[in-house]
Amino acid sequence: MKHPPARRSRGARRGVAAASAAVLLASGTVALAQAQASAAAGCKVDYTTNDWGTGFTATVKVTNLGDAIGNGWTLEWDFAGNQQVTSGWNGTFTQSGKHVTVKNPTWATTLGTNASVSPGFQGSYSGTNQAPSQFKLNGTVCDGSTGPTDPTDPPPSGNRADNPYAGAKVYVNPEWSAKAAAEAGGSAVANQPTGVWLDRIAAIQGVNGGMSLRDHLDEALDQGAGLIQLVVYDLPGRDCAALASNGELGATELDKYKTQFIDPIAQILGDAKYAGLRIVTVVEIDSLPNLITNTGSRPTATPNCDTMKANGNYEKGIAYALQKLGALSNVYNYLDIGHHGWLGWDDNFAPSAQLLADVAQASGSKGNVAGFITNTANYGATQEPYFTINDSVNGTSVRQSKWVDWNRYVDELSYAQAFRQQLVSDGFDPGIGMLVDTSRNGWGGANRPTGPGPKTSVDAYVDGSRTDRRIHLGNWCNQSGAGLGERPKAAPASGVDAYVWMKPPGESDGASKEIPNDEGKGFDRMCDPTYGGNPRNNNNMSGALPDAPLSGHWFSAQFQELLKNANPPVR
Repeated sequence: MKHPPARRSRGARRGVAAASAAVLLASGTVALAQAQASAAAGCKVDYTTNDWGTGFTATVKVTNLGDAIGNGWTLEWDFAGNQQVTSGWNGTFTQSGKHVTVKNPTWATTLGTNASVSPGFQGSYSGTNQAPSQFKLNGTVCDGSTGPTDPTDPPPSGNRADNPYAGAKVYVNPEWSAKAAAEAGGSAVANQPTGVWLDRIAAIQGVNGGMSLRDHLDEALDQGAGLIQLVVYDLPGRDCAALASNGELGATELDKYKTQFIDPIAQILGDAKYAGLRIVTVVEIDSLPNLITNTGSRPTATPNCDTMKANGNYEKGIAYALQKLGALSNVYNYLDIGHHGWLGWDDNFAPSAQLLADVAQASGSKGNVAGFITNTANYGATQEPYFTINDSVNGTSVRQSKWVDWNRYVDELSYAQAFRQQLVSDGFDPGIGMLVDTSRNGWGGANRPTGPGPKTSVDAYVDGSRTDRRIHLGNWCNQSGAGLGERPKAAPASGVDAYVWMKPPGESDGASKEIPNDEGKGFDRMCDPTYGGNPRNNNNMSGALPDAPLSGHWFSAQFQELLKNANPPVR
């Protein structure tokens, strides 16, 4: 699914259920809270005052009992009487009638688990100065608990998040979870969130009795999830450089893509009952990068990719998807940037970023894109611990090694962060975030290096240091020796919205031999373990596991190997 070119020889609104607030009054202190269905949000408030008859000062100490808040906090309450805020500190105060809103100051946008902030104010009143009966932090009523409530209550909508993953419980696909749990040792990771792949029109309504898109969204609400991840993947002439992930639509079926695929998805996602659910859509992987690396006079060019570049249907289809989905305030579109072993070379890097900018602008606004994703369904290490691109051996740069082959990057994190800066320079908002698919890039197990390689030569150093144990960076199908990578987490590094498992571990990349099917999926020799390679992997062996089923189908042997070679290890 992901290919580097042959080298010359040298991309807070949580699922919340409302419950009755408990009010505790003691010595002028009010402590309130409300549980959330996500069991990952909660807070308590201590409200203390100093009165002098017609005026008072108050301190509102709020403690976050749930997941860390990384993109700003808002505190709200209603006065019981005629109190008026006249000035405030440690926050930005506004008041409308009895309703008071306090937003974080610019210098304090984060609030960690069990951390507190104490905005204060001076106010006036007449009559009695009764304490407010309820406080909310980012929409969560504060009563000192974090337990679940009625999971059938819909989550409330809210302001768009800078990072949709921050503070959100992410949906666990029960279909994938059941398959993982059925494997020996699989229950240890069966609770991890993974992407839901919409890879054909039939997937919208459910394939072979499986869950439909609405089923997944409803289940997300039932789980109390605040975010669901969808992979929107059915372009005309899909993945023009690989056969295993070809799709059902022909190169010219753009209208069918719009009316039978994107429009129904947008209509379902726009249902008001899902307005409080953040929906991350990874839009059409394996597409735009192919137009840069696998067309024209490139040695890796294919007739299919030349066709898609000539007819413009990749650009037109993605622009349409961004426009339709981007019109929904709770949808966050992420575009594909391949991986460092595909676009990390100078002649691919900037042109790919510019193409992404052009397509986003063609959708009506670059604002339709929330971020970008790297390494989707691929195997590149998140971060190489034992060597960097700046290392050299006896005066020879690691860029000259056979493995790096003049690439500018050796891992996905450095690549994602650099690509983000390039995208910003091409006109995207500085707030865009990156995702890294870590589902199968752990590379643990017995063959994982424990330190730098020997400095007898640059190749010996790099080969002895690298944790990515593939035969070649261009190998992408069911790689032998791979392991589960970092577990999904929000905001793990600068500029990165999340590490994700967008490719569900255990789902095949492609069949090891030709298998007749009605899914439009062909047989790609890169999935054949006996294949000696092509220009995209410099004619190396494929490194694929044997006996693999069609792409997207469950591959037990691969799942077991991913568990065995997980890094961090599965406990």
